[in-house]
Formats: sequence, C-alpha cells, structure tokens
Amino acid sequence: MSLLEIENLSLRIGEAPILKDIDLSIAPGEVMGLVGESGSGKSMTALTMMKLLPHAARAQGRVTFDGINILAAPEAAMCRLRGDDIGMVFQEPMTALNPVKTIGEQVAEGIRWHTGVNRPDAEARARAMLERVGLPERQFPLTRYPHELSGGQRQRVVIAIACALKPKLLIADEPTTALDVVLQAQILDLLRDLVDENRMSLLLISHDLAVVADMADRTTIMRHGQVMEAGETARTLTEQVHPYTRRLAEASTHVPARAKPAAGDTSETLLKVEGVTRDYPIRRASLFAKRQSFRAVDDVSFSLARGQSMALVGRSGCGKSTLARMILALDRPTGGSIHFDGETLEDKSEDQLRPSRRHMQVVFQDPYGSFNPRHKVERLVAEPLHLLDEKPDAKRRRELVAEALEQVGLSASDMEKYPHEFSGGQRQRISIARAVITKPKLIVADEPVSALDVSIRAQILDLFADLNRRLGVAYLFITHDLTVARAITDRVMVMHEGRIVEAGDTHAVFDRPKTEAAKALVDAAPDLDRALRMRMERVSGG
Repeated sequence: MSLLEIENLSLRIGEAPILKDIDLSIAPGEVMGLVGESGSGKSMTALTMMKLLPHAARAQGRVTFDGINILAAPEAAMCRLRGDDIGMVFQEPMTALNPVKTIGEQVAEGIRWHTGVNRPDAEARARAMLERVGLPERQFPLTRYPHELSGGQRQRVVIAIACALKPKLLIADEPTTALDVVLQAQILDLLRDLVDENRMSLLLISHDLAVVADMADRTTIMRHGQVMEAGETARTLTEQVHPYTRRLAEASTHVPARAKPAAGDTSETLLKVEGVTRDYPIRRASLFAKRQSFRAVDDVSFSLARGQSMALVGRSGCGKSTLARMILALDRPTGGSIHFDGETLEDKSEDQLRPSRRHMQVVFQDPYGSFNPRHKVERLVAEPLHLLDEKPDAKRRRELVAEALEQVGLSASDMEKYPHEFSGGQRQRISIARAVITKPKLIVADEPVSALDVSIRAQILDLFADLNRRLGVAYLFITHDLTVARAITDRVMVMHEGRIVEAGDTHAVFDRPKTEAAKALVDAAPDLDRALRMRMERVSGG
C-alpha cells in the first residue's frame, strides 16, 4: 500500500503548463529519488504534495496522502498535515529559518502548535531533537540564532524542525547542494538514520545522480514537467532505457577534452604565493584569553604556471575564499608575499594594482548575485574595460562585448537583454564573458558550477577547457566538488584549517591521498559508479 499516490497530475500557472500527467507513488519507509534539471518540475511536484501552490496555479488529477485527497482538502486540514505528517527540508537553510528567532524557539514552535504541550515540554522535546541531529545543548544552546551557526549546522536545525514530530513523509529539496562533501555525507547519513528509526518515507529531490543512487530505493526522472523514466534505482540508472536518463548519467561523469594550451609557456610561473598568512581579530576577546586573533590562512605557499589549471579544495571554512581574496588583492595578507606576473601585490596601492587587475579576473558561484539586474548584458560584460590603459569608444566597446559573448557560446544580440532573460547556465556564460573580455592571464573561479545542473555543469566545464586551449588562460578553481577538480585541473591543493596539507597531480592526490583531510574528502565525495555498484550488491545480497 502506498503512503503517497499521485495519478495523472497536471499543473498550470496561468496559461503556462508546468506539470503533465505525473504518476508517482511512495510506500511507507521508502526513499524515492526525484531527479531532473532546473525547470523540470521537481519542486512544483513537491509543493503540490503540500498544497503550497501559487494563487494562479490550477491542478488536475489526484494526489492522495494516507487516504486524504490533498487537492480537495481545505486549508485547515492542510495546516494540520504540514509539519505533523509531512515535513519539508529546503535547499537554503538561511532563508528557511527566521533570523530573529532562536533555534530553540523555531524547533519548539511546531511542536507546541501541533501537540498543544506547554512551553517547557516543547523546549525539552526541541532540545532532544537538536541533540539527535548532532547539535547538543552544551555546544549549541537553544538561545543561539541562525547566523551564529555554520551552513551545515543550520541545515541540521531545519531537519530538526521538519522531523520533530516524526512525520510520515519527509520531503528534502536539494538539501545538500551548498554543502561541502564531508558535510553532505553527514547530512545524508542523518536523513538515512531518521528514515530507518521512524520508518519515515523520504522524497529526495536532487540533480546529483550519485547522491540519489546512494540514497534512493526507487528513482523518478523528470524533464519539462513530465516523467521520463521511473523504477528501482539500480535498474533505472544502470540500464538507462530513456535517452534523457543516459544523457544525465553521461553528464554526471563528464570529463572535458584536455589539450596543451595554445598560448602561454606552462614552464613559466605566473602566480607565486610565499608564506602567506591572514589573521583576523577576535571580537569581544577576553583580557585573559590566550588568543586575540583567528588565523584563517596559515603559512601558505604554492606556484601556478601560465596556462595551468589548479584546484583548491577543502571543507567549508578552511580558508579557500580568504586565500582567493588575497590573490585577487581584495584583501591584504598579514604576512608573506604574493607575486603575480612578476609583480609583488601586497604593498601596492589601488592605482598601482590597476595593470595587474586587468590580467586577473574572477567568476563567482552565483552569477545572478554578481549582476546588477537593471543593467543590460552589454554594460555588465563591459565592466572590466575600465582597467584598460586606452578606454575603447562606444563602437569598439560593443565589438569587444560581442567578441567575448561569442567566445563563450552566446551571440552578439544577447547584449541587448537583461540577466533575468537567461537560464542559470547562460548567466554563468555571461559571467565568464565578463571575465575574459580583458584577455586575462588568470581566472579565479569560486565554485563556478556548484549551483548548476549536471548537464549545464558539463557545458561550462567544456567551456573552461576550451578557453584554456584557445587563450592559454590559467585557472585557480575553488571547489568542494572533487568531480569538478578531477575533470578540469592538472594539479590540486587540499586545504585544511588554513593550511595546504597536500598538493600534487590531481589524479595522484585523489587516487592515493596521503593526509587524513584529503582522505576524508575523497571518501565522502559522491561517486555514481561506486554508489550503483554498492546498491546492486545490497539488492543481490538481500
């Protein structure tokens, strides 16, 4: 018998079709993976289950949860179901949590509302639930606010809220996308344990096939609001009957074609970092405290050759972004030196840094957040041109923008559009166009594909590899995705607690890690082939 049954579900928002003839069922205690690219309808399917649809939405078909017709249920009945029988974990915990309420208040709120217990009893149950998700009160008092926690800790609070009443169905919508691989593994293990303990059903929404292969009993593949393929996970992801499933699997393990760059001498050093440290004062430090400062980067040294691609990997908070900011001269080191293209950076004024800034650019994780939404693409891509010694006139400026857009696979006509008119992958291409317009020698890419679907990620990685071949651009990739690092870089550095603990050839480090920090990253990294192999072994063994 199914806990949730969806039959012939179709959904329109205004005149736009969103879902078409969706069939999906989840049994008690089952983990269902829902996979697809952005815009495929995954999240709208989940929101329909909770009847949290926009006012203009019109749904047809049947959604039955534990014998209740969801689409026909009044709002009062749905309020009783949400949080009690159906819980939801969202992708971004900071937006799901109330910033002005403590974590204890937020976990206890649902308990009080659904059960009617008094405040002390609700707090006691909240305390026990937070301890269960790895946030014991002695280290994480109930009086803490969300901003006082790390990303992984905030996600644990969201899970505690969703699971406090032991719901029959938990919906997890991309719950680990923004987390490093070690935290991701911990959160997935926690979800797995809660499912087993409470015989809870789990709908895991993800674009990561490796995560789904590891977690889900059955998998449903969606595209353009329709189900392409569904069935037992090992069979579905191994046989890949539908061409779209095959495309997703190939994109998940995609490795761009690599070749010697057409420009640049890879034996010549472009960037040299020597003994760099960065200390930050500790606010409210006690007069008797042993430490008055926090060392975010500790004695880091390395060099990057012209045309070379290097990855900087490590857990969240290890100092990767701080080091990148110093390389880009957006922050100054407390000690040590940084040499770029033969020039020392740390002692230069902003005016003196101008020539170096032309030759180093950055690509951010979230391109939309780095764009002014009121500006057209022409103005956005042309922003770095002020770094040139001779400012181009209007005609030459448009020519340079058109050339940059064409280099990244877009067209000159796109310069007349606004950022919101593009998909996520196209916006990242615009971000890369902005980075290459000054013909830089180094691009620092900070998690440039972590928020993208696997197929779009494959396209962007191909683009990076192509620019490396054609233009000889050197890359420093900052990432927690070891699959990306393995696919696109020649060398890798593993950072842990502000220090580089291991460095070398990318494949050598990942295939034979020597330090505990590197081993932890490698062991935690999702791997589609390994996950499918283990799942098939479990199935055959059962």
